Amino acid sequence: MFKAKTWLHYFYSLAFVSTMFISSIYVSIIGTIFLPFSFLVRYKYINFYSVLNLWVLKHLCRIDYRVEGTENIPKDEACIIFSKHQSALETMIVQRVFPPLTFVVKRELLWLPFFGWGLRSIDPIGIDRKAGRRAISQIVEQGIDRLKKGIWIVIFPEGTRSKPGTTIPYKKGGGILAAKSGHRVIPVAHTAGEYWPKGFFSRQTGTIVMSIGPAIETKGRKADEIMAEAECWIEKKMKEISTIPTYPEFKC
Repeated sequence: MFKAKTWLHYFYSLAFVSTMFISSIYVSIIGTIFLPFSFLVRYKYINFYSVLNLWVLKHLCRIDYRVEGTENIPKDEACIIFSKHQSALETMIVQRVFPPLTFVVKRELLWLPFFGWGLRSIDPIGIDRKAGRRAISQIVEQGIDRLKKGIWIVIFPEGTRSKPGTTIPYKKGGGILAAKSGHRVIPVAHTAGEYWPKGFFSRQTGTIVMSIGPAIETKGRKADEIMAEAECWIEKKMKEISTIPTYPEFKC
């Protein structure tokens, strides 16, 4: 039989999941109402989703976050964020840390009731991950369009969520966008998956660490070179900030 505090832990987790569901309905309604307005107006109201859920996460589930390296965020242009992907929590945190942004996502997310409808209102780049070169061309074309409008872009170079304590080879789409657009890349490492792992209902209490690395210059560089530098920084930083003692050593 579970101890009382364990039952309370599950109760708070259920409250958080319920908040996510209710706020998804909110963003779908707001996203639809404000669709005729500018991106910045839509983003302002859609961002309430992250504000609310992170507040509930902190005060009910006792999961907070700490950000390092905010001085590395450029103020003069939109950039491409390469982020480790372990959970859904980092998608909320980056919206609280960085300027207005959108995501490169698998297109199936846009079909989800409520959440997907709201996501559409921040102009994401929804790709078919099986489309190969067509997907990369879409990332480049739509990514350059977003960047020219001053919208930051979040790319998860692993392509899918990785299990905490493991590494997945990085895909080249983000590097190609960076090379062709000339916009700088901001590498991001974090420990969100160690507090809200994929496929687990029960969360672990503690403080997520999100670390932002120095901007990576991309003008005149090849995509592979950009990706290698970003992957090196992210994976080395993961080894440094992870609470998992067996996190693998990454060789650059």
